[in-house]
Amino acid sequence: MRSKKLLGFLLFVIMFKFGYAQTSMINVYGRNSELLNGKWETIIDPFDAGIGWRAVYKDITPTGKSDFVEYSFIKENTLNVPGDYNSQLPELTYYESSVWYKKTFNYAPGKNERLFIHFGAVNYIADVYFNGKKLGRHEGGFTPFQFEITDLVKESGNALIVRVNNSRVKNGIPGFGFDWFNYGGITRDVHLIKTKKVFIDDYKIQLDPDDKSHIIGYAKLNSELAGQKISIEIPELKISEKIVTDNKGFATINLKRKIQLWTPEQPKLYNASLNVENDSISDRIGFRTIKVNGTQILLNGKPVFLRGVNIHEEVPQRRSRAYSDADAQVLINWAKELGCNFVRLVHYPHNEYTIKQAEEKGLMVWEEIPVYQGIDFPDSTVKGKAELMLKEVINRDKNRCNVILWSVANETGPSKDRDKTLVALAKEAKLLDPTRLVTAAFNNVSYHDGKMELKDSVMKYVDVIGINEYMGWYTDWAKNPEKVEWSSDFNKPLIMSEFGGESVYNNKIDTAVKASAWSEDYVVNIYNNQIKMFKNIPFLQGVCPWVLVDFRSPVRMQSTYQKGWNRKGLLSEQGDKKKAWFVMKAYYDELKKMNRIQ
Repeated sequence: MRSKKLLGFLLFVIMFKFGYAQTSMINVYGRNSELLNGKWETIIDPFDAGIGWRAVYKDITPTGKSDFVEYSFIKENTLNVPGDYNSQLPELTYYESSVWYKKTFNYAPGKNERLFIHFGAVNYIADVYFNGKKLGRHEGGFTPFQFEITDLVKESGNALIVRVNNSRVKNGIPGFGFDWFNYGGITRDVHLIKTKKVFIDDYKIQLDPDDKSHIIGYAKLNSELAGQKISIEIPELKISEKIVTDNKGFATINLKRKIQLWTPEQPKLYNASLNVENDSISDRIGFRTIKVNGTQILLNGKPVFLRGVNIHEEVPQRRSRAYSDADAQVLINWAKELGCNFVRLVHYPHNEYTIKQAEEKGLMVWEEIPVYQGIDFPDSTVKGKAELMLKEVINRDKNRCNVILWSVANETGPSKDRDKTLVALAKEAKLLDPTRLVTAAFNNVSYHDGKMELKDSVMKYVDVIGINEYMGWYTDWAKNPEKVEWSSDFNKPLIMSEFGGESVYNNKIDTAVKASAWSEDYVVNIYNNQIKMFKNIPFLQGVCPWVLVDFRSPVRMQSTYQKGWNRKGLLSEQGDKKKAWFVMKAYYDELKKMNRIQ
């Protein structure tokens, strides 16, 4: 039986690794690397003139009397990397176009060494040039990518130039319209990764879904070399093993040990390392299983109720994209203080720092790609772009045990093209990672014969159904909250993935009278009614209020209260706790006492 499970696992790995080209090696933070962060010279290019005959990437410097160049990188014009450009200069606050970045560095290559430039994320399109040669392009604002520069690097005066463009595009992922701030720039760390000629390109270490004492996985070299020995070290488990590659440079992991499982209450992680010749990677690995059984979600074989909150990747106090480990700590600590065991990271893959902070502190994670309302599903390129982003985030985070849900969409209206795309994405997620659950957030619940009905045909293809509903805010209650009934055509768990309403901190005007007053008491009433309703949904297995903290959104144009902010946060943009915070905190404390969760 075990051999069949292992064979199935390996077939999945082979399909994944050899059927798709990967744009980035995993776990850059555990590799031999140095950061290229800091001040980068910049040129602001609002009309994209630099991609034409001006050819900014050539970085030409006038030398003779008659030389004439209409641009220049100078040390006085810089922006911080990582960081968005919108928050760094007032004139770029709502800027949506190109900025050219330049970083120079010296480097003395070692013997048999290979060198890669790795970007954690660039929003939205990045054209990358190195020493006058175009390395390539990446589309997508929240997933990593890399280029090899081994044959191009020189000992001094290396010039890395990146054109960054955050213009919204109709067939983009996301598309034209979305309810968050369009921060442009090199928003995450830039690494110079150093490897040996032969290195470990990819690996996966996980718990056997059907045997909690059994570790399975693989390691894959960058080259198709047979007979290479890869060592695996997990000292606390007394693991010091060597596995041998086949003729594809691929080696399987198959170990049996007594393991302490990762849980929200005890988020146990083990220090681990993999080595081949002189190349090594370090990681911290947790072991757990996640499954569904009918309408239950099972963590390590036990039912778990998800006490969650939605989080945007933004530090509102400084009005900028969150990009550092310190930023991640602020957001994750807020979620822990609320009493969460779960976070939904919306509506795009977040920084690795956030995933790892959540893992260390016992928070399960819903990860999502930005297939958001307004996507141009009929466009022939959209599906491929979405699939690429899905592959990139799964590849990046497949060793993070706290990631339990891959979400393929949020609030998309049913149509033939949409349905076809989402079904394909759900199947792709299962192919790439059959060890986790697949979900999507829907907002097309129908009210019929006194019941809220789940009938979207795409729900058939996900493991867990997410529902965004704003009863009491965008729509009236169908009946008394405690009498609202929910029915489903699917025997699956439900997560209430969004609910809530907008309020301004300390606003007491027209309390609890009307939504348009943006009063705290009105939203408190919404939350109390939601909790009454939750108690009568038998297949509900998690709740996730929208949203942790007020966030910037230019489409929120109400000039008295919103002022360019989505005000649905449990916290204000300054971190003040609104009244709704305390309602959810009390509810989560009650759930703990009821022992509905681990």
